[in-house]
Amino acid sequence: MQTLRASWFAFEKTWTWYRRNWRATAVSGFLTPVLFLVALGLGFGSQVQSTALIGGVPYLQYLAPALVVVTAVQGATFESTFPVMSQFMWQKSFIAMVATPITPAQVLYSQMMWIGSQLFLRAVVFVGIAFALGAAAGPGILLAIPVAALAGLAFGAPLVAYSATLEKPEAFNNIFRFVLMPMTLFTGAFFPVSQLPDWLLPVVWLTPAWHGIELARGLTFGTLNLLPALGHIAYLGALVGVGVVLGVRFFHRRLAV
Repeated sequence: MQTLRASWFAFEKTWTWYRRNWRATAVSGFLTPVLFLVALGLGFGSQVQSTALIGGVPYLQYLAPALVVVTAVQGATFESTFPVMSQFMWQKSFIAMVATPITPAQVLYSQMMWIGSQLFLRAVVFVGIAFALGAAAGPGILLAIPVAALAGLAFGAPLVAYSATLEKPEAFNNIFRFVLMPMTLFTGAFFPVSQLPDWLLPVVWLTPAWHGIELARGLTFGTLNLLPALGHIAYLGALVGVGVVLGVRFFHRRLAV
């Protein structure tokens, strides 16, 4: 209980800042995903036939639950890299926090709470707009919201831990170019992964985005069986757990005095 309370105080600090500065992230956090949905779903999607390959649904509805997950993973990447390094090196917010009774582990927990809340909020807004545009196949897409937050945290938690080990931001360039971009394009959001070469599929299966997309689509269209669902959730949960364990170690190493 004491840990949760201390983490909440640290979370509240970030929330107080965000209430005054949310406009700075409005484009990347809310507008860009909607532009993807409009351009690819309504624009490009008007040229795509509703074949069995995409479940016999309009491409706009096929795309929407996957984009909820993809945008959450993208958001988690941004929230888990430069903002984390900034609070270690430039703003030194984390250093100020541990000068109080708040521990390095509690600082990490508050950061994970903040990232999770951001992903959940963005997913809610995105799904609301999807309903307005006719991109929602039904109420099942609401279940894509917690799935997107979980998938984002599954990528963000290890990335927060990694960010805690860095001294220079240049290392993030490789994350964005060689991990995030391929994971956005080749994990089933825009076309079925069955169209990829067989040798690439094991790599796809390791990504949190693929597991999140499979969960979100299956829940949206009511095609998800229990066993695969539990497997996807267990894998994503394991990634979050590993990230938190490593994060506690690296935050303590960097912040403990």
